[in-house]
Formats: sequence, C-alpha cells, structure tokens
Amino acid sequence: MQELTSKPLEEAGSRHRLTDFANTGGMPREVKRLISIVAPAYNESSILQNNLGLLCEYLVTLENQYDWELVVVNDGSRDDTGYLAERFAEGHDRIRVVHHRVNQGLGQALRTAFEAAHGDYIVVVDLDLSYSPDHIGRLLDRMEETNAAMVVASPYMPGGSIANVPWLRKALSIWANRFLSFAAKRSLATLTGMVRVYDAEFIHMLNLRSRGMDINPEIIHKALMLMSQIEEIPGHLHWREPIASTPAVARSKKAKKRSSSMKILHHTYDVLFSGFLFRPVVFFLIPSLFMFALSAYSNFWVLWHCVTQYQALPDASDPTIAVANAFAAAPHTFFIGGMTLMLGIQLFSLGILSAQNKSYFEELFYLGSANSRRQRR
Repeated sequence: MQELTSKPLEEAGSRHRLTDFANTGGMPREVKRLISIVAPAYNESSILQNNLGLLCEYLVTLENQYDWELVVVNDGSRDDTGYLAERFAEGHDRIRVVHHRVNQGLGQALRTAFEAAHGDYIVVVDLDLSYSPDHIGRLLDRMEETNAAMVVASPYMPGGSIANVPWLRKALSIWANRFLSFAAKRSLATLTGMVRVYDAEFIHMLNLRSRGMDINPEIIHKALMLMSQIEEIPGHLHWREPIASTPAVARSKKAKKRSSSMKILHHTYDVLFSGFLFRPVVFFLIPSLFMFALSAYSNFWVLWHCVTQYQALPDASDPTIAVANAFAAAPHTFFIGGMTLMLGIQLFSLGILSAQNKSYFEELFYLGSANSRRQRR
C-alpha cells in the first residue's frame, strides 16, 4: 500500500483517489493521500505553539480525505523557537522538526522542508497564519480538480484581499507582483506568495537554487519553462497581532504590533532579477527603443541644421561645408544622435542574444528535468 501512495499521481491513474487491492480479498479499498504541511520558522517563539495548535486543529478536519504530517523547519532561530517546536512535537506523532544551526534564509528552509516531506502533496504555509488555515483545504480542492503542478493562494486576483499590512510593504508587494506578472506575460496575478500546494513529484524534480525569498518566483519561472499547469485561488492575506503562546511569554513581554521586516533594497533587487529571468529581452528591448527614439529626434535636428546651413551657402558649394558649419553651430546634436544610435543598436543586439540564450537554457532545463523524472520513476 505504501508503494501505491508514494507513486506520482498520474501513474496511479487518478488524482482524486487511490485504491488498494492488497489484503482485501480482491475488493478495492480507498487509500488516502498523504499531505505534508511545511512551516518555516525563524524567531517565532511568541506565536509558535498557539499557531501550531490552530494548524493541527484544522488538519484534523481533513482526516476524512487525507493523511497528514507537519514539518516545521527551525531556520537557525535565536530565540526559543526550536525548543518550543520540539516540545510541541513530543505530543504529536505527525509533527517533525528540522533544525538549521544558523539562519540560511527562506529558500534554504523550503528546500530542506521539501527534502524532508513524505507527502504526495506539499503545502507551504506561513507560520504567522497571515493566510488562515482554511486556505489549505481550498488549495487541495483546486489541486484535485485541475491536476495542476501547483496552486497558489493569490490576494491580488479577483476575490482576493489584503488587510492590516503596513502600507509600504503592501505597496511594494503589489507593484512587485504587477511587474513580475508583466514579465511572466500576465499568466499569474501573484508570483511572490509563499502559501501554495505543490505536487511532490513536480517540486522534487526542480533544481532549486535560491536561498532567500526569491525562491517563490524561481519556482514559478521553472514551472513555466516546463509548461506545467499553475492554478490560483483567491487568497485573503490578513496580518494578525501576535498572541503569546505561553503565560510566561505573556507576562514577560508586552503585546507589540507587527512590523514589516522586509529588507527593501534586497527585496527590490530580487524582484528585478526575477523579472529579468522571466523575460530578459524586455530589459534590453525597451531601453533600445528609447535610445532609437532619442536618436531619431537628435538626428532630425542634425539634418535640419545641415539643410539650413547648406541653403545659406553660395550655389554649387561643397555640402560637406554645410555639415561642418552645422556641427560648429550645434555639436551636441551630432554627439547625442550618434551615441544614442550606437547604444540602441547594442541594446537591441543584446536583446536578441538574451532571447536566444533563454531559449537554449529552457531547452536544457527541460531535458534535464525530463531525465530527472525518468530517474525518479
């Protein structure tokens, strides 16, 4: 039976239910899929036990449909997160805790969790429960309905919402996702969101490299290269004030409002670089068009000055004299027109080369992923 549940979903014949004929006298018996809930944690001691309890309470309601496990990755926390997670796991045989000795970033925490997860589906949640636990069930329902490689909870699609998020973080997140959506040819509304469900076979065959928050756009990028199906459901992002997980924490610490820990410059760089990976030609094509337009404007005035100076010369004069006089009268138009034309040509050429390189990379990545899939099977 274990062999059946661990096979890729397509090989089992149906994404909705598996059947097992062993030890049942030839009568089919339903086998529930195993889902792995992944929760990265860094310095979450004030909310850890309370929110893990809420997650477990919700997961119990799914037991008629799924078996489940909860994988907590303590990413080098400097508070009691690791200790409290281990204490909580002692009373729950479905919970496992994995520790990083030092903080390695969200990307590495997720990669560690993906390797540790045993489920057919892997659901990533935010331990602060900014997305309420009921998103898990809705993500899984869409996964079952569509046979997608992944389903994303999107607060930016119709039906989604955002509440109680600091205005700066909200504005940056909205524009980052609009930019990435444009770079990804508007295939998705949310590309930076972490709350998702993945088909385990799909996520395991990706060679993920990111160590930070850019792992989420990286997964989308590689899924699009593989032409994998990606679905979205309306997500409701609501930052909640932390609730002390123990009376001791409540007595020793005053309640504090949440604040954004986003590192603006680093996050901006990650978004721009991710957008470049999605569609590098745009980063060269748009500047080249601007340069061509500026060159056309400058060269128009070059031509105008040359014609004006030629008309002022005596009949049958050498036209090169008119050019020399025009240059003497307005040298800046010659410099600007020539430099912008050269830059435009160079940028346009780089755009063509980047498009070719992206095509070659996609082909190599597709072949490598297909080989990895065959080896796993």
